[in-house]
Amino acid sequence: MTAAYSLSDGGLDDRVPFLARLEGEDRSALLALGREMTFAPRAVILRQHEPSSHVLIIVRGWTKVTASAPNGYEALLALRGPGDIVGEASALTGRSRSATVTALEAVGTVAVERERFTEFLSGSPAVCFALLGLTSDRTRAADRRRLEFASMSVRERLAALLLELARTHGRRTEEGIELSVGLSKQELAGSVGASREMVQRLLKELRDREAVSTGRRALVIMRPDVLRRIARSERPGEAGPLPAQQGMSAQQGAPQRDALPDPPGQIGQIGA
Repeated sequence: MTAAYSLSDGGLDDRVPFLARLEGEDRSALLALGREMTFAPRAVILRQHEPSSHVLIIVRGWTKVTASAPNGYEALLALRGPGDIVGEASALTGRSRSATVTALEAVGTVAVERERFTEFLSGSPAVCFALLGLTSDRTRAADRRRLEFASMSVRERLAALLLELARTHGRRTEEGIELSVGLSKQELAGSVGASREMVQRLLKELRDREAVSTGRRALVIMRPDVLRRIARSERPGEAGPLPAQQGMSAQQGAPQRDALPDPPGQIGQIGA
């Protein structure tokens, strides 16, 4: 499903992983500090609220980063893959972990103890600046996405999310673009600040329009043009509003009955 980490990621933005930002010597020195750890699909790698003892550098496979609210609502915050680092935020602050990281497939990592990681950073200004740059890029992208999402309905947010996942985690098949990361309806809902029931209704409408096909943790985008029209708000006559959208002004962005406040930022903006 995924290849091992390589350095062919292009220009520096929020999607460029941590290891790709380091010089070869620094990268080798950091990896040499840790020990290899592997995780089976769906295994919990780091758990929210637990104390920090180490950071993990992912060398192969993909993970999801989620956080749970006191009322049980769970939001998908990020997808992390080869070259990414997880657990660095709590390692630097000394606080408990702010999110849970779970393997989406077989995952290989290098675990570096917190003390060794912080000591390495104190003697490596270039690595510190690389980590700071990564944090800054993710924060900027999250701010940009929050601004975009603030003016969108849940319907538009879901369409935009599916298009983004197709771009970053899609693979072409005979049917269309299949998402290579299996996400549940609850995880999709947590990404767009909506309830699971609303996402179910929106996906049914997309299936009826033959824009997507869905299965258990599987989703294929067959008509990205439909999603693009929805993401930029369809003009009258292109399609009627979804049943879940009735009673809402798309221009005003008023919250729907099942919508939740304060939608999260762009997927990929948090470190556990």
